[in-house]
Amino acid sequence: MKRYLCSVIIGMVVILSIGTYYVKVASSASSLPKYTFKTLEGSDKELDPVIINATLQKGSNFYESLTIESNTTTYVSERSYLENLTGRQDHLIERLVKEHRSFMRGKDSISSLYEDDDFLAYAWVNSNITNNGKMEAKFDIGLLEKKDEEETSFQIELPNQGRNMNIDVRDVQLVHSKLQVLTMNDVNSNNEKQTKEVHLYTIDVANKKVLSDKTLVSETFTDPNRVDFEMPIDVAPSQPNNMVLISLIKGVNHEDGFKEKLKESKLLSYNYETEKLETVKKGSLSLDMARSGYADGKNLYAVEMKSGKYRIKTFDLSSRTLTSDTELDIAANKEEQYTAAFKNGRVYFLLNGMNQDGFLTNKPAKLLIADIKTGKTFYKGETVINKKNSKGFELYFDALEIK
Repeated sequence: MKRYLCSVIIGMVVILSIGTYYVKVASSASSLPKYTFKTLEGSDKELDPVIINATLQKGSNFYESLTIESNTTTYVSERSYLENLTGRQDHLIERLVKEHRSFMRGKDSISSLYEDDDFLAYAWVNSNITNNGKMEAKFDIGLLEKKDEEETSFQIELPNQGRNMNIDVRDVQLVHSKLQVLTMNDVNSNNEKQTKEVHLYTIDVANKKVLSDKTLVSETFTDPNRVDFEMPIDVAPSQPNNMVLISLIKGVNHEDGFKEKLKESKLLSYNYETEKLETVKKGSLSLDMARSGYADGKNLYAVEMKSGKYRIKTFDLSSRTLTSDTELDIAANKEEQYTAAFKNGRVYFLLNGMNQDGFLTNKPAKLLIADIKTGKTFYKGETVINKKNSKGFELYFDALEIK
């Protein structure tokens, strides 16, 4: 009987504690300013698919994450315990978790996922460094057949794992029933030499084995020389893509910063279907545009500032030709930071109210939604704040997503 009473009392204390916590949280969140976009042109229905992740700051002691979704502000303290337990997730990850909860358990890297109408695939590298300084690494592989929800999952040792220091999965594709995993590897080198490589692993899921480990690019250098590989921002992660772009950046580290060797840097393309790695000729695509651009496997979208306006250049990756050069109806300022997203033939362009050094400009953030090909404006707006309790707060934008 005493044990039963203790259990009841403990249960009541827990319930009261949780209730008190949520009352305090609700009270705290209600005192924070709300941010929305004031419509200057077009329909505010265009904001329905827009998700903006941001951070609110006041002085040096207060920080809180928030999301502006469908033009409504939600603070992290307003979310449920379970939502906060998983943390802020990409909206694509959230969708996949809702649709395929069992398969998605423990999978939170969008670059490690592939999805088409029939399959959902996953590839990740689990690794650790042993006492002798060598890497031990295995692939975590998963494949879901959507029609019958049949799952295949297994671990398999990474080939030549001992020569690697770090492996980063950058793209996963399913080509002719074989999983293609593109990685960027930091390689163990002797003495002062450093080596970076781009690898393509071909995995036979049915027989649970690695068929090949293909080194697409390998560069060895010594300090102060440096080599980096970069890729355009993938605006359609996890979707089937035939081609990827890789920027090979060579340079030298100086006391005043990194100086790029323009004549030695180059842009590469790899086609999963033809298995061809090619150097993109100058004049087709510029290296700078690829590095700062946005790709969806078919097109590369590059933002350019010209004559006081932002322009969106669209390059067809297969033909390597410029298919459109569109002017956006928004004033350009080279000192302001911007973020762009591309979906369904539209560009979502956010001037986030910060300068290139990351400091606020005291200007409202501006959002433009326009047709990529014609530049026609569907929506134009700027942030407004609940001024009643906004004094001293600063809003920093982190990411722009489109559902």
